[in-house]
Amino acid sequence: MIGAIAAERRRLLARQGGPAPLAWRLHGLPVCGSSEDQLTQLLSAGARPPLAVLARRQRFGQGQRGRPWLSPPGGVWLSAAMPWPEEPGLAADLGLAVAVGLALQLEDLGLNVQIKWPNDLLVDGRKLAGLLPRLRIRGGRIRWARLGLGLNGSNRVPPGAISVAEALGRKLTAGERAALAARALIALDWAASQGHEPEAVRLQANRRLRLPPQAVPWQGELWQPLGLTRDGGLALALGDRRATLTRRF
Repeated sequence: MIGAIAAERRRLLARQGGPAPLAWRLHGLPVCGSSEDQLTQLLSAGARPPLAVLARRQRFGQGQRGRPWLSPPGGVWLSAAMPWPEEPGLAADLGLAVAVGLALQLEDLGLNVQIKWPNDLLVDGRKLAGLLPRLRIRGGRIRWARLGLGLNGSNRVPPGAISVAEALGRKLTAGERAALAARALIALDWAASQGHEPEAVRLQANRRLRLPPQAVPWQGELWQPLGLTRDGGLALALGDRRATLTRRF
């Protein structure tokens, strides 16, 4: 599993070029309760970023606000810890950076990807991937970034979702499935390289943003969504008034 992913990552990096990749330490599991729990155990035991756990299948995958994430065989189920700029006010938003990095990799396959705030990637209006971004902060400084990623590859998906295989209209080979996991790691490489570029990341994300089709209810009123802020929020307008919805994971 890990050997095939590493080989595909080298192949893709050689073709795509781009920023220097991170020196990932990869842990592959055939099945686990949650890759997030496995990553926590490794970090608690003294492992340090860049570190990633990839599982073929999860029994209890974790999504936004602790919601369960269906994680059958055929998808990419990944939890990672990686370096990030130490100063929170100067760093790019982690979720936006990874969303753009993953969108770039999926666009390389010919897919038209949109970002749905706060943490989903869509194709044809259906959910293809979900992100769970968090920062480990101590003493007001970022120690590292932590990211959970679920990408539907050739797995069965729930209503309202789509897989890469379905979006491409064909079955995926074993090599292509390994390449999807490699692309997820390259997306994290790209995000790490853009950690000091918050405005560039925001602009890239905003170009792919799928705005809510209707006004957004907030504090008892209906606001018009405008776009993304540098810290990953959703800017709102109501007449001359402005507000920002923030992510909560």
